[in-house]
Amino acid sequence: MSAPVKEMKVVLLDGSERMLEAGATGRDLVAGLGQKLRKRALALAVGCELRDLTAPLADGDQVRVLTFDDPEGKEITWHSCAHLMAQAVLRLHPSARLGIGPTIEDGFYYDIALDEALSAEDLPRIEKEMRRIVQEQLPIERRERDRTDAIELFSSAGQDLKVEIIEEIVGEGVPSTYVQGEFEDLCRGPHLPSTAFIKHFKLLSVSGAYWRGDESRPMLTRIYGTAYEKKGDLDAHLHRIEEAKKRDHRKLGRELGLIATHPVAPGSPFFLPKGARVYNILIDYVRGLYDRYGYQEVITPQIFDTSIFHTSGHLPHYADDMFFSATREDIDSAADGERPPRPLWEAIRYGVKPMNCPGHALIFGMTRRSYRELPMRIADFGRLHRFERSGVIHGLTRVRSFCQDDAHIFCALDQMQSEIGAFLDLVSEVYDDFGFSDVRIRIATRPEDRLGSDEVWDRSESALEEAVKEHELPYEIAEGEGVFYGPKIEFHIKDAIGRSWQLGTIQADFNLPERFDLSFVDAGGAASRPVMLHRAVFGSIERFYGVLIEHVAGSFPTWLAPRQVVVLPITDAVAEYAEKVRMRCFEAGLRVRVDARNEKIGLKIREAEKAKVPFMFVVGEREAAADQVAIRRRGRRDLGARPSAEAIGLVLEAVREKTAD
Repeated sequence: MSAPVKEMKVVLLDGSERMLEAGATGRDLVAGLGQKLRKRALALAVGCELRDLTAPLADGDQVRVLTFDDPEGKEITWHSCAHLMAQAVLRLHPSARLGIGPTIEDGFYYDIALDEALSAEDLPRIEKEMRRIVQEQLPIERRERDRTDAIELFSSAGQDLKVEIIEEIVGEGVPSTYVQGEFEDLCRGPHLPSTAFIKHFKLLSVSGAYWRGDESRPMLTRIYGTAYEKKGDLDAHLHRIEEAKKRDHRKLGRELGLIATHPVAPGSPFFLPKGARVYNILIDYVRGLYDRYGYQEVITPQIFDTSIFHTSGHLPHYADDMFFSATREDIDSAADGERPPRPLWEAIRYGVKPMNCPGHALIFGMTRRSYRELPMRIADFGRLHRFERSGVIHGLTRVRSFCQDDAHIFCALDQMQSEIGAFLDLVSEVYDDFGFSDVRIRIATRPEDRLGSDEVWDRSESALEEAVKEHELPYEIAEGEGVFYGPKIEFHIKDAIGRSWQLGTIQADFNLPERFDLSFVDAGGAASRPVMLHRAVFGSIERFYGVLIEHVAGSFPTWLAPRQVVVLPITDAVAEYAEKVRMRCFEAGLRVRVDARNEKIGLKIREAEKAKVPFMFVVGEREAAADQVAIRRRGRRDLGARPSAEAIGLVLEAVREKTAD
């Protein structure tokens, strides 16, 4: 019988090795590392598994010490701060029933059932109690409990929502909890070693949220918060939040007269005259690129027989997110007495299209195609409808009615690489024009719920990855985040205040051509199956519009501004000259108006600034006599008096340059 192992070896991220006593923990490991790392260590990544510092290590483990600099370290800090907040709420409101407290981008939230309503005014009191718990330096300890014991624990504490999680989500698994002082919460962890590690935090807002996102369940109180290792980083984050509030496209959209909403059309924005002008400029911009990159625009129906969505596979995969068009005959036939015999959508004959791809597949299949017609690039600005739940509708960035700069490319297998490459060039050009310089690429691979064979998915994923490599672009893999019919490349941009947005995408699809039995005659005269590429640069016009408003804080670059010039006459005596200047601007292709109101020029200038018009042409008697205008640039920059032709040329130059002010 061999002697028990008294020593073990673990391997650190840099390849160095550390010898530890058998049974040593992460805390023992970091005790032997540098003083700075010892102080900042929060948890460990052992292989692909995240662990508490108190968890034992094994011989041969590959270990990464996590600090707040690591994404995992941030999430562990935020999750522990969510527990800290829940403990503080329970101390202040002993009857509170805890729901869930996950991490989100840049922080966390916790859903809590309370007998009394909370508002933002209550948050400082909760923060004060949180700071008291931090000062208590409570160890945070993991426990694994018998399922029956865990149910009894939370049931006796009146935590019925936790009992529900154990019964319906944890199931027959072994539930784990984390304890800090008198507080114990159901959680898989890992967590920080103690409450003392939570240094700088802030509770941000309060809202309502249905339990487990189900509108038929009770409404809980959701408290949002964040935490940082350094106070300066927290302050910077809070500054970004305040800046984001100023840039909120819903607020600016109202103030600038771009968009409006109405409760009779939830999730379906109204674009007012100036907003519609920008919307159409965005579409015209894309149309110009389509001409250059070889796309043909089509218009497809809004409503289809649901058989097409059976063929495409969207039913039943996508039925919960669709709108259906029911005639009275459909409704009558769906009802058997008072009880529908099957899901209503199965009895309804027509569906409102949630995407354009099935219609484009029909167009390709309507005619016998030759390899000489490929690649065939079909673009469509058709309006789409998807049933977004009321709780997630948000301005222009999450809507029910929208259109995409949508296109589908039908090509031969040997053309796929070059088509994806051309699309990467197109995306780069577009994002440069709109001032998005920080673009990240993610390749989303096969989800569990998918159509098609593994062989087809292997070919699709490989094609996307090779195209990105050929362009020498950095990328990351998002395992399991592809759509059900194919993998995709996602383009994530950062806006002016550092927030990330997912916009464009291209998806390789071998499945829809198979399901629609699409084919073309190849060079040898045989029938071949095309590859279908789904692609969009903006994503949806609405979402891109909302992101762009916030990126530029409503100050659209001159080429995109709904009004590029406003002519401001100082007195009625120069009204005729102001109109001449307006006509010259109009004839030069500029979007212009005259503010002829009988108001002081200072007020007119201030209001033009507030409307974020890029150029103001101020005209008085002196300017009229010399055929000049006094130019003011947005941001209160006075460029002095110039001949009107030169002033118009200055605006046209700003339009051509496509640069932000």
